[in-house]
Amino acid sequence: MPKPLHALCAVGLLLGAQPARAADVTTVFAAASLKNALDAAGKAFTAKTGVTVRASYAASSALARQIEQGAPADLFGSADLEWMDYLAARKLIRPESRVNLLGNRLVVVAPRQAQVGEIAFTPEWFARALGADGRLATGEVGAVPIGKYAKAAFEKLGLWSSVGPRLAQTENVRAALALVSRGEAPLGVVYESDAKADPEVKIVGVFPAKSHPPVVYPFAITAEAKGDGAARFLAFLRTAAARPFFEEQGFRVVEAGRAGPSQ
Repeated sequence: MPKPLHALCAVGLLLGAQPARAADVTTVFAAASLKNALDAAGKAFTAKTGVTVRASYAASSALARQIEQGAPADLFGSADLEWMDYLAARKLIRPESRVNLLGNRLVVVAPRQAQVGEIAFTPEWFARALGADGRLATGEVGAVPIGKYAKAAFEKLGLWSSVGPRLAQTENVRAALALVSRGEAPLGVVYESDAKADPEVKIVGVFPAKSHPPVVYPFAITAEAKGDGAARFLAFLRTAAARPFFEEQGFRVVEAGRAGPSQ
């Protein structure tokens, strides 16, 4: 005997209230500097496919260690090659999925209203710009990619002995950006994309490209990824439709070929 109409409606309401299936959600662990661009790309991808993108942003070092400890990530986007290599060496990513997707530039920022002239990469310029007690904000130099790039650049330019002791080292690049944005640090070293994301800072200098290793963002699907959402999202990020989300934030989209471990 056919079920009454009201019973069928009730079943339909219950089905509609069910949470999204695991296959309809993909979890992304991504470097803090990717937040604005990846959030925008994720919304466009969800509108196109119905697959929800849940993103967690932090320093690449912290995220890689969380994945190592079993955190349920499907896709990892790192701000440097070394932390992707770290997971690859532990067989925690699918190597065939790895691609170098983006590039960025290393810049010096100051608060928007600061009276800071155009940078000169000399000890005297940094001493004047920092003043007697000011600190230069950047990521922790031993592990956080932005801090590692900054240290390499200062060493290459012969500035480490004078600038190194003046650093305010933070847990990720957005924390360093916030110190400058709030006027708590007169200078900071961040990525160009971060500077463009915050109207309260201004770029006062760009590091010479040869002063540090290239800023490269590799992406890879994790070994424990569930479903095909991560593969579909990564494929989307490599399309022309996703390019504007990155370029508007100051990233450079590189040739997205396969990428093995760094040498």
